Amino acid sequence: MSYAYDNPILMPMKKSIPGFLIYIFITFWGCEKGFDSLVDQNLALYQVTGVRTIDSVRYIPNDSLVLITITFNQSTDLRSVFTDIYASDGSKLNQNSFNLLDNGKAANGDFVAGDNTYSNKFPLSQFYPNGTYIIKYYAEDKNNSVKQVAIQNFKYDNGQANIAPILSNLAAPDSAKLDTIKTLIFLSVDAEDQNGQNDIESVFFNSFIPPIGNPSSNNPFIMYDDGTNGDQASGDGIYSLIVELPPPPVVVVKGTYRWEFQARDRGKKLSNKIIHSIVIY
Repeated sequence: MSYAYDNPILMPMKKSIPGFLIYIFITFWGCEKGFDSLVDQNLALYQVTGVRTIDSVRYIPNDSLVLITITFNQSTDLRSVFTDIYASDGSKLNQNSFNLLDNGKAANGDFVAGDNTYSNKFPLSQFYPNGTYIIKYYAEDKNNSVKQVAIQNFKYDNGQANIAPILSNLAAPDSAKLDTIKTLIFLSVDAEDQNGQNDIESVFFNSFIPPIGNPSSNNPFIMYDDGTNGDQASGDGIYSLIVELPPPPVVVVKGTYRWEFQARDRGKKLSNKIIHSIVIY
C-alpha cells in the first residue's frame, strides 16, 4: 500500500551533539585544570581539594546561570562556604555573601548531599562588562573564623559584541527525478562566524512543501561538519547533508519545494537566509 510522503527523507538522521560542555545554557570551554590558586594552604582542619573549572563564560539569552563549585577533604569543621564575585571593572556583583551549599539539591547545582562539595548557580547579566572576572572563595569554621581559601579567574562575554554567522556558497541541485530506486541529493553550504567556528551552534534548513508551501513537520533539518552525512572533511566550515528520495511504494509529493538555509550561533543570532527552490518530479 502506498502513502503520501510530504518531505524527502534525510539519511542518516542523527542528533547533533556539541563538543563543548554546557551547563544551564551557559557555555564553558578550555582545557581541564584545577583552580588559579589556593589561599592560606596551612589550614589545620580542612583543605580545598578542587574547584570546578570555569575558563570562559558567554551570556545566553533566557538563562544566565554560572555553576560555582568547590570541594574540601572534609566538612565536619565547616559552618559555611561562600564566595564574592567581581566583574572586570572591579565592582562586586553580589551584595551579600553568595553561599555555596552541600545539600544535594539540583536547583543550586549540588547533586549529592554531604559529599564535601559545595555548589551554587550565580546569575550573570548581559549588561555586565566583558573581561576577566574574579571569584574569591571563603570558608567559615565552627569557631566563626573566616578564611579565603581559593581564588579563580574566568573570562566573560556578555554577548553584546556577538556577530551573527554568515552562510555562502550553497551547493544544491535545481531538480531531482524520482526513480524506482532511491534518489540521493547532496547539499553543502559554507558557514563562517567572526566569533570563531566554535560559536556556530547549528546549520540547518527548513523545507516548505508544494503546492501551497506548508512547512514540513520535520523542520529544521540539521546539516553536519563532522565528516558524516555527505560531509567531506570535519571542521572545515562546510556543512553538508544527504537528502534521500525514497522509491515506491512511498509516494513523495511532486512539485517545487522551497528550502531555506540558515545558521544559528551560541548567542542565538541567526545568519543571513539562503532560499533555494528545487523541483521534485
